[in-house]
Amino acid sequence: MNPNVDDKPHRMTMTYEIKQSGTNVEAHKPKPLVKGVCEQIRDKQQLKKKIFGVIVFLLMSSIGWAQDQNTAASSFWTDPFNHPLMPLYVVSALVLVTVVLVVITAAYTLRILNLFIDQAEKEKASKLGLAYVKEISWWEKTWTRWNSLRPLAEEGDLDMGHDFDGIRELDNHLPPWWKLLFYASAVWSVFYLFAYHVVSSLPLSDEEYQNELALADEKAKTFLASQPAAVIDESTLVYAKDEAILGKGKTIFTTSCVPCHRADGGGNAIGPNLTDEYWLHGGDIKNVFSTINKGVVEKGMPMWGKAMSPHDVKAVAFYVMSLQGSNSANAKAPQGELFKPIDKMTTDSISLKTDTTKVQAMAK
Repeated sequence: MNPNVDDKPHRMTMTYEIKQSGTNVEAHKPKPLVKGVCEQIRDKQQLKKKIFGVIVFLLMSSIGWAQDQNTAASSFWTDPFNHPLMPLYVVSALVLVTVVLVVITAAYTLRILNLFIDQAEKEKASKLGLAYVKEISWWEKTWTRWNSLRPLAEEGDLDMGHDFDGIRELDNHLPPWWKLLFYASAVWSVFYLFAYHVVSSLPLSDEEYQNELALADEKAKTFLASQPAAVIDESTLVYAKDEAILGKGKTIFTTSCVPCHRADGGGNAIGPNLTDEYWLHGGDIKNVFSTINKGVVEKGMPMWGKAMSPHDVKAVAFYVMSLQGSNSANAKAPQGELFKPIDKMTTDSISLKTDTTKVQAMAK
């Protein structure tokens, strides 16, 4: 047997095996690449879950912390730098800023990672001789599904044949999220009608308002009951221009009385003019004090004696008396009866004249 003849097939076989082996090596080259892409996708999903869990945890903890600090929030702005919770607020703000920066960085990192994954998929498809089709993310799928978005290729099927000034009418349906809200509103309306108007298990707006008024009235009574008793005898009240009392009365008047009587006391569609000489319920200091203290409920005047201390009512009454003769611009027309205060000297003169007449009569 000729060895030269035997060697040729052997060499050819070896050559074929080498080529086949080389082909297998090249065919298996993308496998590590495919494995790396899968790991990247898995890591991306895990990172999304971690970020979502951190955000939910921070939101829940911030809600609980805010509920615990309701009592301190009212006094924080009066002196924020010396507030005992100021360090906690600063640390919380820094943590919030850090979380926001981490989320932004993670978003950009995921975007860059997606670019690398797309590039790897393109190279893989190119080596396999396949057309690359980008996989739609779950967010894009959800967005498309919940908005009933249709591709531009199907626009011709949606055309209804109505064209005006280059604007075509398409047969697009309402998005599912809008329909869901509409159906949920319809279902809620049934429960609302049953709860508020059929069985009346929940209060309506007017009932809530009345309940809040009753609660406020009860709180006012409790507050006044906790204060030391201060009784003012109306029959002994005498008006005097005490600057301290007038200043206190002006402050209370500005807070509580301006909506009905204006800041200058000129009156409006609700309350009368307090600067003229006409009064609906008497213009003496005793009458003014009584009107403020007991109110005129049928005419919309509250009983301020329930919400104010007697000294506050006195201060407001003194301030109202000080508005006499201020001649407010565009004041409301006079209401009630004309009241002229009797001067003390005139009263003493009348009293002296009466006593002299009595003495002369007894002498006769």
